[in-house]
Amino acid sequence: MFYFSFQYTSVPMSVQKPSIPKGTRDFNAETLAKRYYIFDTIKKVFVKYGFQPIETPTMENLSTLTGKYGEEGDRLLFKILNSGDFLKEATQITDYKKLTFEISEKGLRYDLTVPFARYVVMHQNEISFPFKRFQIQPVWRGDSPQFGRYREFYQCDADVVGTDSLVCEAELIQIYDEVFANFGIPVTIKINNRKILQGLSEVIQATDKLIDITIAIDKLDKLSWEDVKKELIGKGIAEEACTKIQQFIALESNELEAFFENNEIGRKGVAELKEVLGLLKGIDLKNQVSIDYSLARGLSYYTGCILEVKAQNISIGSIGGGGRYDDLTGVFGLKGVSGVGISFGADRIYDVLEKLELFPDLSGNRTKVLIITFDQENIKYAMPVLRQLRDANINAELYPEPTKVKKQMEYANKRSIPYTILIGSEEMNTGLLTIKNMVTGKQEKLTLNEIIGEIV
Repeated sequence: MFYFSFQYTSVPMSVQKPSIPKGTRDFNAETLAKRYYIFDTIKKVFVKYGFQPIETPTMENLSTLTGKYGEEGDRLLFKILNSGDFLKEATQITDYKKLTFEISEKGLRYDLTVPFARYVVMHQNEISFPFKRFQIQPVWRGDSPQFGRYREFYQCDADVVGTDSLVCEAELIQIYDEVFANFGIPVTIKINNRKILQGLSEVIQATDKLIDITIAIDKLDKLSWEDVKKELIGKGIAEEACTKIQQFIALESNELEAFFENNEIGRKGVAELKEVLGLLKGIDLKNQVSIDYSLARGLSYYTGCILEVKAQNISIGSIGGGGRYDDLTGVFGLKGVSGVGISFGADRIYDVLEKLELFPDLSGNRTKVLIITFDQENIKYAMPVLRQLRDANINAELYPEPTKVKKQMEYANKRSIPYTILIGSEEMNTGLLTIKNMVTGKQEKLTLNEIIGEIV
């Protein structure tokens, strides 16, 4: 009889190196404290001006998102594959646009404005017009990541819908001014009007090229006129028309009416600009507001005033932008509801504050006291002490294990905790707790009430 011996060896699974998608980031506690500071600063001003918070889902139906941001925006939409086995039929489709809708019914939101328009239409019977809302949530764009540009980032939006009044534009400019003054970031708030750009396209007889014109001239803050002209010609704009565009961009504000002498929509845009700036007269603004006729804002739904904010002391893209949209809700079945809104680029604002060293001291958000113990009895004694510290609004922790004091002290140092309280048998017997200032090294025995008085 023969016996065969088999040795079974388990095949180890390959170890995967952890990573995250390009254009996204992890945030530690220090970074989040700074981000919360940004959100809270913006939120306080929104509330001061009468805006109410809402939230919308991370996902929207793809049909809600497509066609609202222009061709370039549609390309940057993140699409979510449908669940289930959809490949069998989908592989027979050769038109990529049709294929997209066959295999993907949902997408990650590109901005907060289109979801807001959808929200207004769905909840029109529950809200009061004019409706002022703010929203602070993440958005996603399939852009090329670089400094100041991410694929996942937060937007902080404020919009008013249900009124044509240009008072809204004047108020939104004041919100920008106040928020950036609170941050200590000197900015230029640029303003233009989409009607002026539409009028330009009519003057040069290229109304069918309005989107191409706006996208091209919007790049003048990054590209030379020759590069922009090359793009315009590449889009089918005639040489003579390009010359007219160059002349338009160089116009002074008092020359604009003459340029649009025979163009009604252009004159209306000029009048709206004058009215907004007139509403701001007598208001002490901390930042510069300037007209920029090359400002276009590439999104196709803008129809009136458009705004953009640029930091003055740092080279980075816009840190805020927005504008008037006369009928965005119309695509969802609610016609004739005008709206206007602005957005803060929270991630770019973070980069500016970091680079210019403008963040305030946020150490008050961290743990202020760590309780150190020697054994299990000390831990039992420490629990009510910990509660009293927290009831006194002192951020406090108890090291969860009675391990070596050195290890607990190292933990406090690594966490930059400024105070430790040592509780041993002597402290339990006398009621005098040993408190150590981890910055100065000073150590003394005090009652808990005395400790609270000293720390607070």
